[in-house]
Amino acid sequence: MFLVDMTFTDVSQITPELTEQHRNYLAKEYQSQNLLFGGRKEPRTGGILLSKHSNEATLKQVLDNDPFIKRGLVRYHITEFTPVMASTDYVHLLA
Repeated sequence: MFLVDMTFTDVSQITPELTEQHRNYLAKEYQSQNLLFGGRKEPRTGGILLSKHSNEATLKQVLDNDPFIKRGLVRYHITEFTPVMASTDYVHLLA
């Protein structure tokens, strides 16, 4: 599993239209259940994604085609981890 920490490089360029493009782009990854959760940071400096893509290379390919990243408005850091504990609602995600 992967935690993706996304940080805006220029928040002034993040428009509602671009945010909608970003969400629409990622929607197929949620539908395929490769992305599990996502949302913006508070304060709004970027966002967090929780991914269960099969490998980091595949995840990077998805991220690098995101409209925010393609425009150079977001940088990201990926942390791979193995979940070993979960609440009962999410125990099915454990390795």
